[in-house]
Amino acid sequence: MHRQIRSLLDAGHEITYVAPFTDCNVTPDPGIRAIDVPRATAGRRRRSLKAARGALKRGVEGADLLVVHDMELLFRLPRSRPVTVWDVRGDVGTAWGAAPGHLRRALPALVRRVEARAEHRLHLILAEDSYRERFSGPHPVVPNAAYVPSAPPARPGRNRVVHVGHLSEAGGVAELVETARLLLPHGVRLDLIGSADVRIRPMLRDAQREGLLDWYGYVPNRHALRMAEGAIAGLSLPHDAPGPRPVPAKIIDYMSRGVPVITTPLPAAASVVEGIGCGVVVPFRDARATVRAVLALRDDPEGTAAMGARGHAEALAHHNWPDHAGAFVGWLEEWAGKPVTSSQEIGVLEAWHAI
Repeated sequence: MHRQIRSLLDAGHEITYVAPFTDCNVTPDPGIRAIDVPRATAGRRRRSLKAARGALKRGVEGADLLVVHDMELLFRLPRSRPVTVWDVRGDVGTAWGAAPGHLRRALPALVRRVEARAEHRLHLILAEDSYRERFSGPHPVVPNAAYVPSAPPARPGRNRVVHVGHLSEAGGVAELVETARLLLPHGVRLDLIGSADVRIRPMLRDAQREGLLDWYGYVPNRHALRMAEGAIAGLSLPHDAPGPRPVPAKIIDYMSRGVPVITTPLPAAASVVEGIGCGVVVPFRDARATVRAVLALRDDPEGTAAMGARGHAEALAHHNWPDHAGAFVGWLEEWAGKPVTSSQEIGVLEAWHAI
């Protein structure tokens, strides 16, 4: 919404966006046509995907291009549809993390078959250069990026950590709440900035009533990142899961604001954080290790400030969305075959089932 769709709107395109707005407690941007669908979660995936099929069928009416961000939606594409693009984000493991064990074991082979079929039928956009080895042909890369301020970031403070982005079980919400509980005696609070899955909202409300943390709910991205500035660290604690996983967008967001990162050891995330030296990697599902990392950063203000500065410099050099937006819009215009003129607009349907 804040990068790709915003760039398309700025280029004069009309957007229909299929996403679980209600379930994620998100108000659609008034500049788009929004089609609400139930969020696909464990226990109601079938109903949700059935609703998504109908939503896609309605959404493609009058559209010149369909952009899909979720692998599961490839099985729900309308028979009659415009030119279709799959934006390969690679987070299949999150969607299938609650599947039975035998399905999880079969997931890598299934993903390879789906990717091979999609490559021959659709246009592809890749989230990372490393994804090129998964496909036989060349495809453009649109990396996770942020609007990176050019000014030096604020120095990290000493009494607050943040989590920016959607909150879910697979995203480590239980560990976030426990981290907040363990940090409280040390005078450090946790700010949660983002919408949440329906079934975990009571847990978050209870934690807030207990005084463990502050949960702000959905906040527009540009405001959320301003709120993150000056934190000791930004947390990214997703669970391990099968399948390829890109660098979470929140990690690039933290880097863009000079906030050191604490992440679980997903390979791509750990490679970025350790390679740049902009944060700390902690074990999966280990709130105590997260607390130790937070306190170590708090007690080393100079080292923490250096981490934040390194992250900001890397984000400004390689992950600044305005540097990538023009190419992204250009590819979609080329594939749609209708470059924008003063009297022409392209209708684009964006479908992102797991917002």
